[in-house]
This record gives sequence, C-alpha cells and structure tokens, in this order.
Amino acid sequence: TIPMMKKTGYPPEFAGAVEAASSTGGQIMPPIMGAAAFIMAEMTGYEYSNIIVRAILPAFLYFLGIFLGVHFKAKKLGLKGLPREELPKWGKLLPKIYLLLPLVLLVYMIVSGQTMAKSAIYATIAAIAVSLINKDDRMTPTKFVNGLENGGKNCISIGIACGIAGIISVCITMTGLGGKLITYVVSLSNGHLIIALFLTMICCIVLGMGVPTTANYIIMASTCAPILINGMDMHVLAANMFVFYFGIVADITPPVALAAYAGSAIAKAPPMKTAFNATRLAIAAFIIPYIFAFNNAMIFVGDDVTVWSVASITISATLGMLSIASGLMGYLIHDLKWISRIALIAGGLLMIIPGTVSDLAGFAVLAAIFVLQTIENKKEKKATSV
Repeated sequence: TIPMMKKTGYPPEFAGAVEAASSTGGQIMPPIMGAAAFIMAEMTGYEYSNIIVRAILPAFLYFLGIFLGVHFKAKKLGLKGLPREELPKWGKLLPKIYLLLPLVLLVYMIVSGQTMAKSAIYATIAAIAVSLINKDDRMTPTKFVNGLENGGKNCISIGIACGIAGIISVCITMTGLGGKLITYVVSLSNGHLIIALFLTMICCIVLGMGVPTTANYIIMASTCAPILINGMDMHVLAANMFVFYFGIVADITPPVALAAYAGSAIAKAPPMKTAFNATRLAIAAFIIPYIFAFNNAMIFVGDDVTVWSVASITISATLGMLSIASGLMGYLIHDLKWISRIALIAGGLLMIIPGTVSDLAGFAVLAAIFVLQTIENKKEKKATSV
C-alpha cells in the first residue's frame, strides 16, 4: 500500500505513517485484537464475546480518525483517486471470499461458548480445508510443515513473553512494589483521576516499547491496570483497555516507534518524520482511552448505559475526531490559518470530553469555522470567475 500511496501523490513520510498507524490499529480491532482479547477474557473474567463487542466503538473511532486525516491531507494536496482501470476487480475478489471461513468459524465457536483451544483447532482445520479449494492457495505438504514450524516458533516467543511477564507480576506482588506503585501514583495524583491516568499512560508507553502485542498486554495488565483498579476504583474492563491501548501505541510513539521505523524503511522516508506523522494520524488512540475512562458508556459498561447515552457519545466523539483531524491537517473546506487550526483542535477536544455543555461549545466552534470557510470559499470562487 505504501508504493500505491506514493504513486497517488502522498509524501513518503506520510505514506509510511498511514501504514504504521493503520497496522498498529489492527491490534485493537475486534474480533482478534492481536490475540489480546482472549487473554483479557481470562484476566478480567468477562466473556470473550463481551470484550469484542465493547471494543468495537473505540476501534471505530480510532480508524475514523485515521481516515479523516488521510482524507483532509488528500484534499489539501489536491490528490485524485486511482484510475478505474487500476482498481481491483470485484469479479476476481469475490470468488475467494471463502478464505474468510476460518475466521468466521473461530469467532462463531468462541461466541457460542466453545473453549478457545477447541475453537482454534477447528479454525486451523478449516484453514487447511479452504486452502485445498484453489490451486493458487493450496496447502502442500511443504507449506503444512512450514506452517507447523512457524506456529511452533510463535508459540515459543509468546510462551517466553508470558513466562517473563509472570515473573515480573510475581516480583511486583511479592516485593510489595505493586502496592508502592499504586501509592505513589495515587499520592502524586492527589485523588484526581486525570492525573492518575496521565501517569499510567506514561508508564504504559515506556513499558510497551518494542514488546509484541500479547506480551505487551500481559505486562500492562500485571503492572499498570492495578494502579487504576485498586488505586482509583476504575472499572476493571475500562482499566484493562486503557493500559492496553497505551501499551500498543508505543509502537508509533517517538522515540522508539518500531512500526513507524518499519514503514519509513519501505517508504524510504526519514524515520522520525514518519513517527511524528503516525502519532498525529493516530491521535485518536491518545484521546479515546480517556473518554471511556471517564465515561464507561463508550464501552457499554455501567448501570446507566442507554441507547441515548451511547448514541450521544458516538455522535459527539465522531464530530470531535473530525474537528481534531481537520485542525491537525490544516484543511476543512480549504486551507486553514493557524488560529483556526488551534480552535478546531480545542473544539474537538471539548466535544470528546463527556458533558452536554462541552459538547455544545465544541460543536459551536466547528460550526462557526465551517460557516466562515464556506463564506470565504464562495468569495474566492466569485473573485476567480470575475
């Protein structure tokens, strides 16, 4: 996708950043969530099916933020889409839709109450079966052996990571470091949740640098989640998802942004410029966890969750992401001045903060700048036509 984006006209560092931010988002996207969802089910006591449902809305907003950022960047640069003849043909893609069967079977079996091990075995058998249908995807004996080898290697790396995470967890518990960590964070925050969340975020980003997804979550759940659960009385699922998000975004957060470095190598772009672009595109990942930490309705948790509360927070958060993406990219209807960019970012944050007053204030800012830009755009068109 990076060469295609560069061919379309995106700068190399932006193309690499889009890939880094999007691929990192795959770790928070249901139904798999980089395999962390299965472990989260064990550690929180929630059913796997409950976790993937509660993770849908935050993941949607994350990718919406990236989509809007890419869209506004394209408008700012005046880019056009690929010619129709270069687009993938549906006629070639649809006949291979059967390749999704193993994933569908995996999710269906887990949701229906089967054990994760049994579901994984059946999904693996289904993967082998569907590979026999088409000669281009057929599982040969060599491919089968290679698949077993790769699976074994992956299991070893995850097993080692889980073992080390277990040692860290026991050391923290036995030495009393966990209690001290909670005490220090609570003491520094002086009982203010926003400060405790910020300090926990820093811990997660530092601890999550360069760590694979599954091991990343285990470390975060063992070391950082108890700070919020025991120290600040946060809901167990909200706390676990909060630390998971910030452990994951370590992959695109400078200075150790491994995903961005990989993207920059393919795009032949400066690594740090790519990392900063990726962070800007994935700004939603730095904001959304704070939303569901303060308002659990976003992850459908709490006694006061209603259709209206979920709908209202979805609408306000969507408009907030649009406002922030527009401000960061410097484009709404046409190029934005720096004052308008700051106002849009501030307005977007207001709409994301839970509360009717803040939502209305943020929407007023977005609406005012939209109207002003519309008027300016009409004047420019009129002047050009004359």
